[in-house]
Amino acid sequence: MTYGCGLTVLSTERRDADVFAASVAREAAAIDAGFALFFFSQELVAARDLSAAIARHAPGLRHAGCSTAGEITPFGLEEGQMLAILFPARRFTIVSAMIRNLSGCGMDRIAADVGTLRRTLAAHAGDSSSAGAFALCLIDGLSFAEESVTSAIHWGLDDIPLIGGSAGDDLHFETTTLLSDGAVDTDCAVVILVRTDVPFQVFKTENFVPTDEKLVVTASDPDRRIVHEFNAAVAAEEFALAVGILPDALTPFSFASHPVVVRVGGEYYCRSIQKLNPDGSLSFFCAIDDGVVLSIAQPTGMVESTRAALQEVAEKVGGIDVILGFDCVLRRLDARNRQVLRDISDLYRTNNVVGFGTYGEQYRTMHLNQTLTGIAFGRQQAAE
Repeated sequence: MTYGCGLTVLSTERRDADVFAASVAREAAAIDAGFALFFFSQELVAARDLSAAIARHAPGLRHAGCSTAGEITPFGLEEGQMLAILFPARRFTIVSAMIRNLSGCGMDRIAADVGTLRRTLAAHAGDSSSAGAFALCLIDGLSFAEESVTSAIHWGLDDIPLIGGSAGDDLHFETTTLLSDGAVDTDCAVVILVRTDVPFQVFKTENFVPTDEKLVVTASDPDRRIVHEFNAAVAAEEFALAVGILPDALTPFSFASHPVVVRVGGEYYCRSIQKLNPDGSLSFFCAIDDGVVLSIAQPTGMVESTRAALQEVAEKVGGIDVILGFDCVLRRLDARNRQVLRDISDLYRTNNVVGFGTYGEQYRTMHLNQTLTGIAFGRQQAAE
């Protein structure tokens, strides 16, 4: 699928990285692509096999990518796919870098590396202004580092807007993987800076409102994002009581359908639960600590709220050409649980949303959960 701005998307469910990489190479040559994003299910292809196939068939194509918890293709929501998004060099100037060893590196170093990357983009674009620039972040979704890394990246970006997603592993919660120009690693992030003459708008949307039901974290392991107690009681039991479910019946669908939120600066942000542990503790997708006050949230209509958000962004960019989207896997689970998954998939398809299912989303300075974040490219001036 090729869009008005020249961006081209290929996807496959075939378990053959070489066939897919060969197709990507042909299309990249046809449109003179300067960069490619790859999103892939690790149940379909191993990261190293995909990276090796790219090296064989498209050795000169600069690229980045990550493993997923579902994909968003031109045909809607999918699972078990490989997806490539090609950016034509005539419309997009792109530089990128992998930041390794997130668990051991300092935030000052990350900010400094991003500052260097920003200057590299300015040199390539021949312009040091941030006009027409945005940043993408792909990060290990099991690194426990998204909040601090997002903050450090934003610091190094100055006023360039940041958007992105945390890599997934199809809800196994074992290992997520990132790619960058032949490198394959975990415990890392890839920062991608883009300059374009295509009009764009970053946005986010969620579908929940806080209730008066409160859960106070009274015992936790912040380093591993585990809550042992809410309100001085076993975390799973207290959560289950608050949402009216038996503790033994808690599943990922329960957590997706009953999110918890925290208030920051007058706004509420999701702090989604990842899984129930054998000891009754709860693992989270976001940072957590003793004393944090969480509110049980009541989901609102996902289809209606998403449609409204897409209509609003369409007005801002003069009509949507294509959207690069980072969609929390918990939204997908909740949509399936509420039997609106096909409606959401159709909405993404008709609005040209492509991207992947995440273990968390980055939006400007924040790491979020249960959110769709994205960059909408407009139809105005989309084609030369």
